[in-house]
Amino acid sequence: MVMPIAEIDPWRMQYFVGVPCPDDVLIPTEDSDAWMWNPEHRWVYDKLAVARSQGLDAAPHGVDPPSFPVFSKPIYNLKGMGVGSRVIASAEDYKEAQTAGHFWTTLLTGDHVSSDVAVLDGEPLWWRHATGEASGDGTFDHWAVHAETNAVVEDRCGAWCRKHLRGYSGMVNLETIGGRIIEVHLRFADQWPDLYGPGWVEAVVRLYEKKQWRFADRDRRTGYSVVLFLPHGGRYRHPPAPMIDELTRADGISSVQITFHEGRAAHLHAMPPGGFRVAIVNCWDRAAGTTARERLRGHFEASAGPIPSPPTGRPLG
Repeated sequence: MVMPIAEIDPWRMQYFVGVPCPDDVLIPTEDSDAWMWNPEHRWVYDKLAVARSQGLDAAPHGVDPPSFPVFSKPIYNLKGMGVGSRVIASAEDYKEAQTAGHFWTTLLTGDHVSSDVAVLDGEPLWWRHATGEASGDGTFDHWAVHAETNAVVEDRCGAWCRKHLRGYSGMVNLETIGGRIIEVHLRFADQWPDLYGPGWVEAVVRLYEKKQWRFADRDRRTGYSVVLFLPHGGRYRHPPAPMIDELTRADGISSVQITFHEGRAAHLHAMPPGGFRVAIVNCWDRAAGTTARERLRGHFEASAGPIPSPPTGRPLG
């Protein structure tokens, strides 16, 4: 089995199997790997530094904001799905909320966009943008992976990349609000590479191996990543392989991910407070993806059992 991408989630290996890649070419999908393998640019995981690099007002907790509201979060958070992030509405709230290792910054407004960017020596050469429909407490109903460009993000963030990522060649994932960067990841979003089109993974390998970007992106189309969250507290079972094969072969469906380890206790998975993510359906037809999700929901609800012991221990990725 050839595996060009350093992928720890077995449900996402389906996107990378069989793509030739030299053993010495390191392509991360985890921020911990990206941090270790890019020492000259790992500073971008410092969210306080990223905020100030854009001229945003920001400082560590202990320095009083000049006005409120502000947004507060950890300076570093390579894993945790937004744990500790919150709006601070007033000086009184700030006194109670101060936490070691956190900072405050300008409260941004506007569209929240996740963008994958192919970068060559700091120059962005390819963009793809996704937006999510939140369903509460850190969960999402679905993500739309848009075919269209986003001029606001590409203009502002392209200038930022050219200034701050010179010397870096590889994939970058940017999270933005209103075109302002809130997080930088030296990797791509590994939830939907199949929706980027045939040959995209090969183009990524070529970028890391040969410092070239060549990808025929003429036929891009909007895709969807439909997510299934279920209540915390169930011992869920993986669907049988024939069921997954049947769902994947349906018109409009690209792939199905079962996004948890069946043999690992539920409380040892890193999940948002709003639910336990059990599956993702990537599709070109959102209605078809929703239908597949409901089929999966029926399986999981029929096979679920209670967790035999209360949650203890540290969540794992």
